[in-house]
Amino acid sequence: MSFYKIYKFKPKDGIWFTKDLVDELLTMSRAGVSEAIVSFNLGISESYVEMNNGKAWIVDKNIMLNLEHVKRIVKKSDTVYYLDTEKGHIKPVVITSPEGNYYKLRSLGKDKAPTLEINGIHMHNILDTDPWKDSARKVSMAKIRRGKVLDIGTGLGYTAINSYIRGAEVTTIEKDPYVLKMAALNPWSSNLSARDITIILGDAVNVTEKLKDEYFDAAIHDPPRFSLAGELYSKEFYQVIFRKLKKGANLFHYTGAPGKHRGVSFQKGVINRLRNAGFDVIRVYKDYGILARKPRL
Repeated sequence: MSFYKIYKFKPKDGIWFTKDLVDELLTMSRAGVSEAIVSFNLGISESYVEMNNGKAWIVDKNIMLNLEHVKRIVKKSDTVYYLDTEKGHIKPVVITSPEGNYYKLRSLGKDKAPTLEINGIHMHNILDTDPWKDSARKVSMAKIRRGKVLDIGTGLGYTAINSYIRGAEVTTIEKDPYVLKMAALNPWSSNLSARDITIILGDAVNVTEKLKDEYFDAAIHDPPRFSLAGELYSKEFYQVIFRKLKKGANLFHYTGAPGKHRGVSFQKGVINRLRNAGFDVIRVYKDYGILARKPRL
């Protein structure tokens, strides 16, 4: 794949805070608790902490925190904060691109995988779920096993990583470099650096067209909403995906339910275009997604 623009993913090391975590530490400290086991990477792993007089020493990081000082910075309950251990500054995990787009890692609570917001729009389904569980659900619906998987729309990498955990070799495509910069600042995305995950930076339509035909054992298509990327819902793009899949390969297409409250059946149009592109529609998950398959014959 040397002719593609492969993105070298480098996850950041450091310490992450949420308001829930800081409040918990302060409550314990004020109650006279001297030792605790907590997570400073949003629930990925745990650290041993010694507390005394409002200060917390994170033993494995060899870092001392003044909890009252941290509390003055970590104010917003919906924001993830990051301490760069080299620079020593605590900042919210946000980026503003030169084009003026605003990217934010949004906290969904202590020890939960965060979601990504771009200009205030959620990039994940968080209705009665969290982004990690939802991505695992999509991977399960696609019946991902060992083999080569195409993941269209990397985002924070949750779908690619869940596919990798199941033993797949994943090729994942992301158009926006700032999304990948946000992923580098998210501990739940760190496995995007795994050897069996290849990230291609580029427009999904152009990149997918250049991939090998009949190469992938499965695909997950999780595009932005239709109003932002209508070309990724077109018959022509579905035909491109069809060519890249092996015979008998599954495609799980997340659709959501745009237009639901206006009585519009968005999924019906997607189903028709998938069938016109050559897919068999195996199952429709109402207002969520569609499992399709490339015929074996």
